[in-house]
Amino acid sequence: MIKKFIILLLMMVLGSGILGYSMGNQPAEAMGAEAVEKYYTSILIKQGDSLWSIAGKYREHSGLTVEQYVKELKNMNGLKEDVIHSGHYLTVMYFTPGENP
Repeated sequence: MIKKFIILLLMMVLGSGILGYSMGNQPAEAMGAEAVEKYYTSILIKQGDSLWSIAGKYREHSGLTVEQYVKELKNMNGLKEDVIHSGHYLTVMYFTPGENP
């Protein structure tokens, strides 16, 4: 009985040590990633613009797909459909690479 308890205790200690090591290294690996700053601006919609073309222009450095960016645009601007009209304004987000601390 005591032997099983000691073996179980050793397995728990080793398991938590391995898990703690891998979790502790996670932030160090993430620090190697490029830092990105997120900004918002309002743009005037021009003839021929679509949410998809705007997403293609402004999503650079965001890590989002065009589809994800369009979904975010619709959410931010309270749009239920993909239709936008020239002469109106649209709030967009854009991203710039920053410096890692």
